[in-house]
Amino acid sequence: MGKYRLREVKTAAEAKEFIRMAVRIYDGDPMWVQPLDPDIENIFDPRKNPLFQDGEAIRWTLHDDSGRTVGRIAAFYNRELSANEPQPTGGCGFFECIDDQSAADALFDAARDWLAARGLEAMDGSINFGDRMQWWGVLVEGFTLPLYGMNYNPPYYGRLFETYGFRNYFNQHTYLRKMILHAMPEALYQKAERLFANPDYRFEHVDMSDKKKVARDLMAVYNSGWATFSGVKPMEFEHALQMVNTLAPVVDPEVLYFAFHKEQAIGFFVMIPDLNLLIRDFRGRFDLWHKLKLLWRLKVRKQSDRLFGLVFGVAAEFQGRGVEAGMIRRFEQYVERHPGRYNSLEIAWIGDFNPLMMRVAESYVRAEKYKRHVTYRYLFDRDKPFERAPKLGRAKKPTDE
Repeated sequence: MGKYRLREVKTAAEAKEFIRMAVRIYDGDPMWVQPLDPDIENIFDPRKNPLFQDGEAIRWTLHDDSGRTVGRIAAFYNRELSANEPQPTGGCGFFECIDDQSAADALFDAARDWLAARGLEAMDGSINFGDRMQWWGVLVEGFTLPLYGMNYNPPYYGRLFETYGFRNYFNQHTYLRKMILHAMPEALYQKAERLFANPDYRFEHVDMSDKKKVARDLMAVYNSGWATFSGVKPMEFEHALQMVNTLAPVVDPEVLYFAFHKEQAIGFFVMIPDLNLLIRDFRGRFDLWHKLKLLWRLKVRKQSDRLFGLVFGVAAEFQGRGVEAGMIRRFEQYVERHPGRYNSLEIAWIGDFNPLMMRVAESYVRAEKYKRHVTYRYLFDRDKPFERAPKLGRAKKPTDE
C-alpha cells in the first residue's frame, strides 16, 4: 500500500476513531451534518443489526506515515441478500477518504479482497449494511444540506470510485417541492375529488397508538405495490413493525397519510420533519440531554420546516385510479390550513430503475430533481459484461423464486 497502512477496527477506541475521523474530512464544510454516533455504531452491532444473523461485516481505518487517519471503509454481506443478485454481491460503505487515489485504492482493495475470500463476486458502494433508506449511494449532484440519514460527501468521491473501476449501477434521485399549492394538473384534482365523494375510499392520518395495525397496513401495501417485481423481497411483519417503532418518536401524524378502500389499506404517504435541521450542533452525540433537546426542538418548538418524504406507494390493483392524487391533495389541504408550518418537501431515494415513481414525483407531486446519488457496482471478474440495474416493470411469474 506504499505510504499508507491499513488497520482493522477491533477495539472500542478504534471504533471511535472510525467515526471521528470524518470530522477532519469535512472540516470547514458548512453543509455537512455529523451523523449521530449511535446511528453508525448500531449498524456494526450484531445484537442490533439482524443482517448479522446470516452475514458478516468488517471495518478498517487507513493511516499515513505519521499515523494520521486519512480514510476508512467497511465491507459486509448478507447471504440471503447477496444471492438475489446475478452474481453474489456484497457491499462496501461508510467510505471516507482524502483526495488521493492511492489511498482510496487501498481501501477498495481491502474490501474487494475480503469479500472475494468469502465467495462474493461483486461489491456495491457506498452503501449501508441495512435498509436502503439510510446511508446509500455516493452524492454526485446537489451538494446542499443533506436530509437525515442521507449520504453527503465531497465532490471528488465519485471520481475516486470511478477511477478504481466502479460503474454506475443505478441513480437515486432526490426531488424537491416548494410549498406551492394547486400544482397538480387539473385532471388529477378531479380524480381526487371523485374518490373523496366515494364512501368506499378514505384518506386518513395514521393513529400511531396502534403500531401493529400501522405495521400490517404498511406491509400489505408494500408487498402489493413492490414485491410483485423481480429482485424485490417481500416485507415481513417484524421488519414493518421495526420501521413503525423507529418512526413513532419523530413522525408528525398530521402529515402521515394512509388511503383505504373499505377496510383495506391501499396506499401510504410517509413524511417526517427533517431531523438534520435540529441536530447540526450535536456533533454526533446523542445522550439523554441531546435526546431531550431534540424532542424539545421537534415537538414543542417545531423548528424543522422541511419535510422528508420517506416512502410513497399504492397497492398494485389500485394504481391509476387517482389514489396517488388523493393523498397528495390531502397533504395540500393540510398546507392550506397551516401556512408556513413547512416550507419544502424533499422526496429521497427514487431510483432510476423505478420510472413509475419518477413520474409520480414529477407529474403528481410536481417536484424537481435536485440531488443525485449513485450506487456503484464493481465486478471482481473484470472481463464479465456489466449491466445496470433492471427496471421495475416486469412482474414475477408464478414460478419465480
